[in-house]
Amino acid sequence: MNKKLQAHSAIFLANTIFGLGVPVTKLLLDEWVTPMGYMASRSLGACLVFWLIAAFMPKEHVERRDLITILAGGLLGFVISQTLTAWALDYTSPVYFSLIATLTPVAVMLCAALTIGEKITPMKSVGVLLGIAGAVLMVLMSQSLGSGKNDLIGIIITRNVASKYSPVTQMKYVFLISAIVTVPIAIPELPVNALYTSAWGWDGVVEMLFIVLGATALGFFLIPFAMKYLQATTVSIYTNLQPVIASFVAIMLGQDVLTWDKPVAGVLVLLSAYIVTVVTAKDTKG
Repeated sequence: MNKKLQAHSAIFLANTIFGLGVPVTKLLLDEWVTPMGYMASRSLGACLVFWLIAAFMPKEHVERRDLITILAGGLLGFVISQTLTAWALDYTSPVYFSLIATLTPVAVMLCAALTIGEKITPMKSVGVLLGIAGAVLMVLMSQSLGSGKNDLIGIIITRNVASKYSPVTQMKYVFLISAIVTVPIAIPELPVNALYTSAWGWDGVVEMLFIVLGATALGFFLIPFAMKYLQATTVSIYTNLQPVIASFVAIMLGQDVLTWDKPVAGVLVLLSAYIVTVVTAKDTKG
């Protein structure tokens, strides 16, 4: 399997895991943890996982300016965005808040053009818009089934840093700063986090393990790997899979219902990824 195919598989799997994590997060917030208790558990758990893995790998020196970039990326791309997401899920359905994911490819495409010279082609623009159309269609249709609110989250991806260091090195610092910020804030809330009291249950433990090991450690490990071999816009287009997958899982859990827009949205997102990657690449070579 060539590196680009591996990268596509990695980013597809990452966004599938993130999509699965949405309804699981909703279950945790409804029954077991507060938003900050949830964030602290994710941050500390992933921090321990990546530092443990790093202990068995060759030590990688990180330049000071790159370390600052990684730490800043951790604060913006994980602490701020994921904390706002956790708070938002207290007020919305597992699907509706995912509208933010539809904005990411546009922001990344523009930032990549301005910062690393990634070319914006007509076909790439069409592909991005198709993916947005699919996700927005599903989100707007689901709005009629419930009410909620969303927060606009900015995510900046630094391709140069992603290509210089291993995913483990990057993520151990991302979750270190995340744990340093979130754990002290969450400690006073522990008595109201049922998962960390005598009222704990195995279903809550399993759900949290999935979030820490799957939707955090594995998911965030795969993104830097994909960034080494794919354009920033290509990586970001896959974020539109998240509300689609979140919706189908929410349906199975009884948190949502099946409507015609969901399979249509899935087809549009996959068509979008195809246009941005395959057709755009052919146009560039030509």
